[in-house]
Amino acid sequence: MTPAVLLIHVSDIPLALAWYQNAFPMAKPCYLAEFDMTLLQINGFSIEIVKADNKVSSGKSGTVLYWSVPCLSEALTHFEALGAKLYRGPMAIETGLSMCQLEDPFGNLIGLKGP
Repeated sequence: MTPAVLLIHVSDIPLALAWYQNAFPMAKPCYLAEFDMTLLQINGFSIEIVKADNKVSSGKSGTVLYWSVPCLSEALTHFEALGAKLYRGPMAIETGLSMCQLEDPFGNLIGLKGP
């Protein structure tokens, strides 16, 4: 199996979509007219910004996807410049790598892992 899609639940889809496009500048927007939604594609993987509701709210309560980055400190600086806040870490892990979690402006967590 290969991960295919990450759904990020937010209260304001247009605002969050714009933020995630800035946060992941390598992502290519793809508009799906039949669903009237834009998703972001990164190397065959999709980020879908969807409306939070009473079944799935936005926020940091469970799963965190970690993104592999070439330089953790540069990636951390990039996300913080966009308004993300350091939530946990950075902490050293195996083989010279470190990891941290950031909270996006919508209350969700983004994990980063790299040298």
